[in-house]
Amino acid sequence: MTSNAKAEGRFDKADFIYIARDDEYRCPARQRAIYRYTSMEGGLTLRTYWSSACPHCPMKSQCTPSDYRRIRRWEHEAVLEAMQRRLNRTPEASRLRRQTAEHPFGTLKSWMGSTHFLTKTLPRVRTEMSLHVLAYNIKRALQIFGTQPLIRSMMT
Repeated sequence: MTSNAKAEGRFDKADFIYIARDDEYRCPARQRAIYRYTSMEGGLTLRTYWSSACPHCPMKSQCTPSDYRRIRRWEHEAVLEAMQRRLNRTPEASRLRRQTAEHPFGTLKSWMGSTHFLTKTLPRVRTEMSLHVLAYNIKRALQIFGTQPLIRSMMT
């Protein structure tokens, strides 16, 4: 979804409809873009589709400057599509997520200041981040429950 096609006035990937039953795409000209090959890119398995009708298509100028319009699909793209459908059904979910999940990360970033992690290597950075999260959780529990009730609950 980072293609310049839409910006240049051409169809983008969203204009192509994936038909899972046949493992193919339907293009805006109602042609079948069938599976051609699988490739690996950046650790992702991508399937590539195109239609044999592209060179003679009357809508080709609206679709691609190349000989064929290739559509690439990540092997797990169905998961992303299902998530997008859920978000489209409940647009308020995104607002709620920003209010709840982003706040702790903003607070942690503020606590850490403008510096990056103080340690090097992934295991040490994980430990450092875990300590930040633990401190956040303890401070939050103190604010919600108070000192004495929190200590009592930890003793039992």
